[in-house]
Amino acid sequence: MTNPNIEQYWQKFLSTLASDSPYHGKTYLAESFGDHPELADELGALVASGIKTGTCSSLWEWQAEGNPIPEVGLISITLNGAGEPICIIETTRVEIRNYNEVDEDFARTEGEGDLSLRYWREAHQIFFSRILPKIGREFSEEMPLVCENFKLIYK
Repeated sequence: MTNPNIEQYWQKFLSTLASDSPYHGKTYLAESFGDHPELADELGALVASGIKTGTCSSLWEWQAEGNPIPEVGLISITLNGAGEPICIIETTRVEIRNYNEVDEDFARTEGEGDLSLRYWREAHQIFFSRILPKIGREFSEEMPLVCENFKLIYK
């Protein structure tokens, strides 16, 4: 079921732009961060505040779902845990790297906890250990991640 508030939010964003803005011809995805409503609220708030400018996901999930990985220029409407739009972001960088290759700079862009690589590793090991069994995989330090950076373009 499509939430009409999402399209209304998109139209409100477009109404703030010049008629020749390239955003008028773009499409968008609408999705939340995390795997449950509370996490979606927490991470969505970090995105909307501009603190969170990066995210990662398991390449294995993209492959299992048969979806193409995000590309630079992707527009996403960030949803809270109730499925309501809270901001719009645009992907600025996408890189595939292994979990154990994520560095302090990328961990900081995720905006979570104390912003340290140590916190990032602990939180993401817990997250991936929780979600990967759903696709028949297990957490591994060598697992490939889709690491994205994005910018907040509207809230």
